[in-house]
Amino acid sequence: MTLRLSDFDYPLPPELVAQEPIRPRDAARLLEVRADGLADRGVLDLPACLRPGDVMVVNDTRVIPARLHGRRGEARVEIMLNRAEGDGTWHALIRNARRLRPGDEVAIEGADIAARVVEKFEGGAARLDFGPDPDKLAAALAQAGEIPLPPYIHREGGLRPEDAEDYQTVFAARPGAVAAPTASLHFTPRLLAALEARGIRRATVTLHVGAGTFLPVRDDDPLKHKLHSEWCELTPEAAATVNAARADGRRILACGTTALRLLETAARGISDPRAPIPPFRGLTDLYILPGFDFRAADLLMTNFHLPRSTLLMLVSAFAGTRRMRAAYAHAVQARYRFFSYGDASLLHRCAEDLP
Repeated sequence: MTLRLSDFDYPLPPELVAQEPIRPRDAARLLEVRADGLADRGVLDLPACLRPGDVMVVNDTRVIPARLHGRRGEARVEIMLNRAEGDGTWHALIRNARRLRPGDEVAIEGADIAARVVEKFEGGAARLDFGPDPDKLAAALAQAGEIPLPPYIHREGGLRPEDAEDYQTVFAARPGAVAAPTASLHFTPRLLAALEARGIRRATVTLHVGAGTFLPVRDDDPLKHKLHSEWCELTPEAAATVNAARADGRRILACGTTALRLLETAARGISDPRAPIPPFRGLTDLYILPGFDFRAADLLMTNFHLPRSTLLMLVSAFAGTRRMRAAYAHAVQARYRFFSYGDASLLHRCAEDLP
């Protein structure tokens, strides 16, 4: 199968890019994509779309104020923390990184802390050492860090106070992400109560979304793109909940592409796709393209993704490229709201349909 970046493009009127979430969160629209067609629904219809006993897998990562501004002499840099690597070191993406060399000290503006450049990588990435005291870094982030809203969300006067709350999910518990698992932004206590009353079970996993989620695919051959690694964990308890459902023939709903990528990462550890999925703890750079052999999830709830993005490739792999082209064309015509603060879709896993 030959893939081109242009296979994952579509026209999107700028006014459909949501700049703030709908209120209440569960009032968002939901486009159900099945093998036999499309259905316009609302997020509050999700319980009716599911069967009692289905398991919903959610990501409990919490977004940290990961954007920092630093200075080395007269040189100013912007730091986007990407992934904690232990002992006070972080993998980070740096704007104006060419001005830095290993061994340089970068003073963080607005906080009493500095970062030492340990190593530089291609593409403006570096390993930074903030020192061994995690409390000092946490205080610096609280004092000087900014919630890293996606670049397509525009705030002319800077971040609004409500952004810090709007960009967290109801499941957020474990700090470490630099972007929200946006499918979960639609959930409210009211919706969770309705799902529980319907008999929908829940398993909680963690994947700390990295800054690489914002990086565009630049080569027309998607196979040449590489994802940044992200830390994730499927606990034994969550794996047991998922495996019990699979053994009983009940369905697994991945709430968001992060939950899906973690489940499929863990499932790579089995040779028999019917075998139990083992727990997993570590890094994943799993890149899902059409033709991918899914083993773990039957349904995927996710928002509408950017043209020519790795996430659009992922949903095309899950539900079929032709179906997703039709779904996105319908969503544009029906004036759905797109991207992080936008509406949602519920995808049924279908066989790949690229010619």
